Amino acid sequence: MGVDVKLDVYKTDGSKSGEQVELNNEIFGIEPNDHSIWLAVTAELANKRQGTASSKNRSAVSGGGKKPWRQKGRGTARSGSNRSPVWVGGGRAFGPSPRTYTKKLNKKENQLARKSALSYRAKENQIYLVEDFNFEAPKTKDLNNILHALNMVLTSGDRKNVWLSGRNLVKVNVREAGSFSTTDVMNAKMLLIQKSAVNKINEVLAK
Repeated sequence: MGVDVKLDVYKTDGSKSGEQVELNNEIFGIEPNDHSIWLAVTAELANKRQGTASSKNRSAVSGGGKKPWRQKGRGTARSGSNRSPVWVGGGRAFGPSPRTYTKKLNKKENQLARKSALSYRAKENQIYLVEDFNFEAPKTKDLNNILHALNMVLTSGDRKNVWLSGRNLVKVNVREAGSFSTTDVMNAKMLLIQKSAVNKINEVLAK
């Protein structure tokens, strides 16, 4: 276990609010488990695959009801069906067929992966806390003024206008603190976490 860390809480204008929040050492200060992170990221990427690639094998193409020619006497290869993959218009050999790429990860492993990802960001001093904020209406410019070039925001709850404001910002991803993924954290160069979102993270990952 590492040492408990207290982070300054910043205002939306970039200045310090004078308040500090202590990060939970059991979530932000563990020894990261690289294998759990790999399992989680692999599962998340696999679950995004559609698995809809498809081709027609010889049983799915038309034709083939009659032997094209007699077995012997023509001086050509023997053939039993024009649906054979060697024929033009025949079925495809070993072609793709619809399948699922879904991978399941148990809750304990998934929790460990997210804790490990957060611990990496904490060790690298890539976590910043900001006071809670929301917008009356979606406005990219307002969020951009707060974030500048920061990479990801974790909000404490359903703040739809914050999420909508961040959709057009290339380097910004807004996630709800209870549903962010390991991939989200590992892809972020920096985490900007709203003050109340810290409690939500503690609540979700302490289970």
